[in-house]
Amino acid sequence: MKFHHVGVACKDIQAELQSIRQLHKIIEETPIVFDPNQQAELCMITVEDGLNIELVSGKPVENLLKKRISYYHICYEVENIEETIADLTEKGGMLISPPKEAILFNNRKVAFLMLSYGIVELLNSN
Repeated sequence: MKFHHVGVACKDIQAELQSIRQLHKIIEETPIVFDPNQQAELCMITVEDGLNIELVSGKPVENLLKKRISYYHICYEVENIEETIADLTEKGGMLISPPKEAILFNNRKVAFLMLSYGIVELLNSN
């Protein structure tokens, strides 16, 4: 597993982008897309130190925002998402969202698991 990005819940992606621009230099930014599979608006940015931040707004993060939680997942890129899910669930992880194609990642599959340290997104490498 290779670290890929941190997921940040936000109410308004455009407003969050403006705030981040005041704090960091953004070197890459995708368009904001709506992914019907995730029921969320998404945008990926890379800041000057190379950190990738996925901004997420919409239904999946509404309850987190009510609790004032913004950082809510980390994402690892994996070679085989099914094998990694099987391995992590065997070790006590709980699958909370099965693999689905994700528009933000050119329809590569993503899945979400709850591990002992929090929510982890897996992104299939191909």
